Amino acid sequence: MSRSGGVLTVAAPHAESSPRWYAHPYNRGRLYRLAEALGWCPRRMRLALARRLGALGARFLPEERAVVRRTLAIVTGASGPRLEALTAHVFRDFAMCFSDLVSTNRGSPSRLLAHVAGVSGAEHLAGLAGGIVSVTAHLGNWELAGRLLATRSARRTHVVVSPDEAPELERWVRRDGDGMRFVPRAHPGVGVELMAALRRGEVVALQGDRALGTRGDVSLPFFGRPAPFPLGPFVLARAAGVPVVPAFCLLGPGHRYQVTIGAPLVVARGGEEEAARAWVSLLERTVGAHPTQWFNFFDVWAPVGEPAP
Repeated sequence: MSRSGGVLTVAAPHAESSPRWYAHPYNRGRLYRLAEALGWCPRRMRLALARRLGALGARFLPEERAVVRRTLAIVTGASGPRLEALTAHVFRDFAMCFSDLVSTNRGSPSRLLAHVAGVSGAEHLAGLAGGIVSVTAHLGNWELAGRLLATRSARRTHVVVSPDEAPELERWVRRDGDGMRFVPRAHPGVGVELMAALRRGEVVALQGDRALGTRGDVSLPFFGRPAPFPLGPFVLARAAGVPVVPAFCLLGPGHRYQVTIGAPLVVARGGEEEAARAWVSLLERTVGAHPTQWFNFFDVWAPVGEPAP
């Protein structure tokens, strides 16, 4: 996302250099259909099956497993058996969150709330009258966080997403309704559309933990090493004159979710990078506290294939 001739634009990632987060043969409809079929089981049984499938899946994803292991070594400082246990835990946690996503994503808000232990920081939304840029990360069940945010804020929420490599998956993970609308980043005129939504007092939700591989990225310190992060959410907030509100949805005790809404970040003129730095600092603390729920299966410090620093 950038300024060009006074007009806000959203840059699409370059095909030859963009991070290949989903470049594996398992992101297919049959896997989603299997997860959906498990939705008929009682949740406790379904999550137990998901944990077993997650442990099995790690064996079939050796590249992703190696990346997760390296990431956890940096994030936690763990090594040896503890590092191996944490690595396996990531795949089990991912399987549980994925199972919940596919089985409940098309349910009613009341059904979603049945899996939520609590919401902290809701007062931050109550004090905001205008539009909001919500920024989250691939932590826990981020899709559930978006739907709950739409319910809590009572405002229409526009979720900006990347064009999916497998369009048949959209019926599971991108269901419009209940105050939510999914907007592809490559959609023509998306910048103008999002600006208009914010000026109407609505919410625009974006991911803030994955670089796009474009000039819209900025290098910031992350666990002691420089890593690229998208600047777009903060450019958009500054252009619209609205705050950035961080939000996370993490799996907690009893396999229930805890939603955390952070204090709003005000983006001053020329302060986009400073606001992004504050967001990355919060992200680092949250990932450090919940390392097995950060589902990034690529090298965040070198996401487009360059050697890691």
